[in-house]
Amino acid sequence: MENPKFSRVADNDFSKTLRRRVNQYFKTNNLSKKANTTMVLKTILMLSLFFMPLILLSTGMVTTTWMLFTLYIICGLGMSGIGMGVMHDAIHGAYSNNRTINRLLGYTFNLIGANATIWKIQHNVLHHTYTNIDDADDDINTPFFLRFSPNGKHHKSQRFQHIYIWFFYGISTIFWITAKDFVRLKRYKNMGLLDENQVYSRELVKMTAWKLFYYSYALILPMIMVPLSWWVILLGFLSMHIVTGFLVSVVFQIAHIMPTTDFPLPNEDGVMTNEWYRHQFATSSNFAPKSKLLFWLIGGLNYQVEHHVLPDICHVHYKKLSPIVAQTAKEFGMSYHVKKSVFHAIVDHTKMLRSLGRNEIISKAA
Repeated sequence: MENPKFSRVADNDFSKTLRRRVNQYFKTNNLSKKANTTMVLKTILMLSLFFMPLILLSTGMVTTTWMLFTLYIICGLGMSGIGMGVMHDAIHGAYSNNRTINRLLGYTFNLIGANATIWKIQHNVLHHTYTNIDDADDDINTPFFLRFSPNGKHHKSQRFQHIYIWFFYGISTIFWITAKDFVRLKRYKNMGLLDENQVYSRELVKMTAWKLFYYSYALILPMIMVPLSWWVILLGFLSMHIVTGFLVSVVFQIAHIMPTTDFPLPNEDGVMTNEWYRHQFATSSNFAPKSKLLFWLIGGLNYQVEHHVLPDICHVHYKKLSPIVAQTAKEFGMSYHVKKSVFHAIVDHTKMLRSLGRNEIISKAA
């Protein structure tokens, strides 16, 4: 299945109404839709949380195991903040009206071992356009022992995925920076998703260079400078990625792989039943909307609905825009899924994974 089509006719009134109300909010409050001072300060903090511990690890000042692990875990928190806040907004073009600033901040993704080019295709193009559609949304294309969609093929090995999934969430970024980017670069080339300026061989060389640079300062240099066994330093490095992988995976998955969200398929002509905006509301879920700390830490991704229908607006504004989005959705008869806490969202996500693993009929939870 490739490139399902959405009807745009029914979207017209909703999108015009929503955009008019959102634009009025920014005009009335004399605000920019892009990053504000709070966002700039967060950017500096998250970059510091990642790089400052690595600088200390590279000076030879770290001499104990507990110091090593503490610094790497802090790096993991900074890496998560860069991924979910800084680069995420930048690659969406939501950080600044200046494309150069967005592009440069998007490269922070390369600095933490991943690849901005691949992410833009996987996330901006495939996930945001074809959310929860099998074979189109690359976020739900999983190995055989995992099943994230009721339309995916069922294997007996998936029966206990709700138990072992947490391990794979933890190691997800390790796989990401070592193999997944290379696999997807090849696949996206074959799918014709690289633009005319992105020659495969050149992108492969650039990706390899960025990753070697990352490993050199995040792992190799500490191995040279820190007077501890190489395997202890490697474990510290892995602990950093376990923190990042777990946080990032849980945040992204509880926003879409839920009993309340839909997993629609196009008809035999490749056309979706719902128009694009209605599709986004049906396939996305907010969580913990009252938590100011969580909102700040995870780049506003607990307002996933707002992010999907207003991806060009910096996440610092989502909380204020949420009532506008919810009211407009209600007026146009669109679903608006919300879980009141992270705990409730994780519980429902676990139930969803259990049902998918056992190939049970998934009932829509309230």
